[in-house]
Amino acid sequence: MMQSPPAAPRRPVPWPWLDRAGRLSWLKLAAFLACVAPACELAVAYKLDALGAKPITALIHGTGEWTIRFLLATLAITPLRRIADWPRLILLRRMLGVTAMAYALAHLALYVVDQNVDLAKVVSEIALRIYLTIGFVALVGLIALGATSTDAAIRNLGPNWHRLHRLVYTIMVLGLAHYFLQAKIDVSSPVFWTGLFILLMGWRIMKRMNAPERPWALLLLALGAALATALLEAAWYGLASGVPADLVLSANLDFSGPIRPAWWVLAVGLILPVTALLRPARGKGASRGAPGGPSGRRSPVPARPATRPIEPSLSPEA
Repeated sequence: MMQSPPAAPRRPVPWPWLDRAGRLSWLKLAAFLACVAPACELAVAYKLDALGAKPITALIHGTGEWTIRFLLATLAITPLRRIADWPRLILLRRMLGVTAMAYALAHLALYVVDQNVDLAKVVSEIALRIYLTIGFVALVGLIALGATSTDAAIRNLGPNWHRLHRLVYTIMVLGLAHYFLQAKIDVSSPVFWTGLFILLMGWRIMKRMNAPERPWALLLLALGAALATALLEAAWYGLASGVPADLVLSANLDFSGPIRPAWWVLAVGLILPVTALLRPARGKGASRGAPGGPSGRRSPVPARPATRPIEPSLSPEA
């Protein structure tokens, strides 16, 4: 009697909170909970009728804003893991990118619902309204990155995979432009998130120019990003509303009202030099007990050749 061949071993379910070895990763679990928390908050607010007179519109805006935030969080992974010397942060990059895509899809789905599921009208609006066209192009780009974020796609595309995922920067620009255009009057929030994008891209420019990653350099980067944010805000109001630029710039020095976005960008940017200051102190403490005599000096270790990896939005974890 012929025996049937042994069944192939089942692959473990790739739950997002597990590492590649199938073990629970507390870092990934915390990130996963952070990814689903905004959706849960919006769902509960909708259930409790706490979203105002136009709840679907509020949901559309909420999912769109979280798409921008998660995209920026994805782009922040590489600077933070390098400056903080925390390599395990790379485990979160694909999860954050896919989360951004999920919120973008929910953003579009809610817009379709808001249009009474009239697909002809949805297509017409996207084609005729420039800010909707820009947002839809960004969404298509996100879907392309999400669809090719699997290990199999990475192997099949080869070098073209890196070229494709460089589109994340273009997608980020389109998403921010969509945000600005739909905000219309008060653009404080789009200005702030654009300022953070300027900060992250400024760090990448520093790396490309081989600029020193010293605390003073990162401080200058934070100051430059804040200044660029203030100028962007003044330019937008000047071009869109005719408000004199000097009035908008002077508002940054008036603290009797809301704090302007440039100051918040500076506050976030200061995290980089502070992290760089704390990192060597931690390293020195760890090397006190190192072998090599009373001074704690270690024997020289050959340095690995420096490489400059691509930082795509939906990149692999390894």
